Amino acid sequence: MAEISADLVYEVLKSVQYDISQIKGEIGEMKHSMQAFRLEMIGVHTQLSGIHATLGRYEQRLDRIERRLELNEAPTL
Repeated sequence: MAEISADLVYEVLKSVQYDISQIKGEIGEMKHSMQAFRLEMIGVHTQLSGIHATLGRYEQRLDRIERRLELNEAPTL
């Protein structure tokens, strides 16, 4: 069986340390991307909430106009 030297272990540990460093960097990039995605989703949600509120106001105005003009949805015979 081959003998394991300290130099061999050191080289393997350097390789593992480099790989871990690379993984940490990639995880950092992924965290940054996820944060940007979250902020974008918050922006979309805010815009949709604004659109929903605007449509609600238009619906109220339209209902008021229909009542003033005495427009009914069911035709009278």
